[in-house]
Amino acid sequence: MKERPILFSAPMVRALLAGTKTQTRRIVKPSRRYPFEFVGSGAKDGPDWNDPSCWGFMSEDGDAWLLKDGTKESDIHQIPCPYGQPGDRLWVRETHMNWWKIDEANPTGPRVFSHVAAYAADGYELEPGERWTPSIHMLRAASRILLEIVSVSAKRLQDISEADAMAEGITYDRLPNNGLDPTRARTWYRGMWETINGAGSYSANPWVWVVEFRRIK
Repeated sequence: MKERPILFSAPMVRALLAGTKTQTRRIVKPSRRYPFEFVGSGAKDGPDWNDPSCWGFMSEDGDAWLLKDGTKESDIHQIPCPYGQPGDRLWVRETHMNWWKIDEANPTGPRVFSHVAAYAADGYELEPGERWTPSIHMLRAASRILLEIVSVSAKRLQDISEADAMAEGITYDRLPNNGLDPTRARTWYRGMWETINGAGSYSANPWVWVVEFRRIK
């Protein structure tokens, strides 16, 4: 079992705490940290992930997803999911404010982490002189939410179902008023996705990691 950090916005943190969010989708982004492992002897350029011919499936050992952008064996590229596999854990990073204390082992040295004074997701209003610490800088000791991965898959973004959209953290009071619309949860999700990733990012229909989890803390 491995443990990794994952960032969530304040609305999604509230959904995690409420138990309404059990899935997250993150764009597949090959990088130096998670490089391609080329199968066969193809070109060394990565595929165009937005091309409709690109598709994915699980490798035989279950450790990575294979994204294929052509018809030859050399067109297959192995990419490990950076968020882990079932059984691994994710500790949530969120916007917060730390309190610090004197280090008893080194009283004249820099102060050390004491505890979290406030989380932005809880609606705390900053007092003069206070400031938030961005989620990316959250210490492991400051995290209050721990998730266990249930399943991992690679899918096209627009393959999301109504049930999946609900599992992304939507609540009925945030759905469009038209109860007869069979795609209203997906409509809400599209708006949320483009708020985070920019206009047109949903229409691009990229490959995404679909991580399903359960909260254990």
